[in-house]
Amino acid sequence: MGNATGFRITGGKGFHITFANGWTVSVQFGPGNYCDNYDQRIGRDEVKCAKAGSSNAECAVWGPDGKMVDRFDGSNVSNRSKPAEVLELMNWAAAQRENDHRVE
Repeated sequence: MGNATGFRITGGKGFHITFANGWTVSVQFGPGNYCDNYDQRIGRDEVKCAKAGSSNAECAVWGPDGKMVDRFDGSNVSNRSKPAEVLELMNWAAAQRENDHRVE
């Protein structure tokens, strides 16, 4: 994963964004992810899904220590997050203190 600030494409199915505080948000919307494209074929339909897009995405977040945070009703992965929810998660992650790994 690394803690380099910026963006990374992940498996042709989404991206990671890491903020200056070391917190990372994963946004995935390809085959097998909890999104509109869940039932598409992993390893075969990534390009099709990239072109078609998705109205929602699977998200996760982790701190600089690399530990995923249970931020979604007791789970560490979201199910079909809408764009506004993805933005809310990104804003939350960006606002965390670098050394604070507690969920608030």
